[in-house]
Amino acid sequence: MLRVLMAHEVEFVVIGGVAARLRGAPILTQDLDVTPRRTKANLEKLSAALRQMKARLRTPTEPDGVEFPIDPSLLEAAQIWTLVTEFGDLDLVLEPDGTRGFEDLRQDADLHRVAVHPSVSVQVASLEDIIRSKQASGRAKDQAALPLLRQTLDELDLQGRG
Repeated sequence: MLRVLMAHEVEFVVIGGVAARLRGAPILTQDLDVTPRRTKANLEKLSAALRQMKARLRTPTEPDGVEFPIDPSLLEAAQIWTLVTEFGDLDLVLEPDGTRGFEDLRQDADLHRVAVHPSVSVQVASLEDIIRSKQASGRAKDQAALPLLRQTLDELDLQGRG
């Protein structure tokens, strides 16, 4: 998924469990969560990438997803898109809880190489921003992850993380 997004020059920040894992938290996750930049040009690139990945809406009753018209204006109309692609599950979160979206998250994000694709570097949300978003969400699974995320942050601070 990351290679396709990068090939289409989509601007995004990795958030959620993958971001936490890239930051050192021992968290398991089954999907990739990203916050794309909300410009018309970027949403057009994102739409092309989603079409290439054969993205479909993920629903509890349709494990293979449901087709939908992948269009920049439609993507802009919702805050969260839960998708299934030929590469796995992808969640687009245009404005994660507790944040103001891409521009906000990008301020403290930095580039990380992805282990499974060492040639790919992506913008990853800071651990502080991940914690901020999970605190604001109020979802039980996010609240359950907070102690581990805070412990990881404390350990990184002790190791002299900048």
